[in-house]
Amino acid sequence: MADQKPPRLSVGELDTLLALLRYQRESLVRKLDGLTAEQAAWSPVPSGTSLLWLVVHMRDAEETWIVRRFAGLATDEVEVPPEGPAGSAVADAVARYRAMWETTDALVTASGDPDAQCRGDATEPPVNLRWVVAHLLEETARHAGHADILRESVDGEVGR
Repeated sequence: MADQKPPRLSVGELDTLLALLRYQRESLVRKLDGLTAEQAAWSPVPSGTSLLWLVVHMRDAEETWIVRRFAGLATDEVEVPPEGPAGSAVADAVARYRAMWETTDALVTASGDPDAQCRGDATEPPVNLRWVVAHLLEETARHAGHADILRESVDGEVGR
């Protein structure tokens, strides 16, 4: 797996955060490239954390934080691809995660205001869009690191 370097840019705050979030998302999903469903679902830890679980978890995290908490939209207002045919758990999970990226990025870009407050589910204390995107960035990066270790444990592949 070829190593990918993070983007280097000089743009506005939200554009920078989104570019770094995109990089971390891609790093995470690349860890599933070429794996079978069994390999992607394998977990060496009692918690059950697997590469497949990480992708599903991060899709849900983006929906929770951006769609519901920031934008105040209901879950059924988000379009996701239908379930794929049997045996395509990995491709389906990645497609659903990528579809959520489009929704997340569109909502962040449409706001354009890092100081915009969450309109949906209440958080205590209240947080703004800057905090939400930074939180997703750190959460995605954290789990991309977990994915690095899991993938290397599955078949020895390394790289971002």
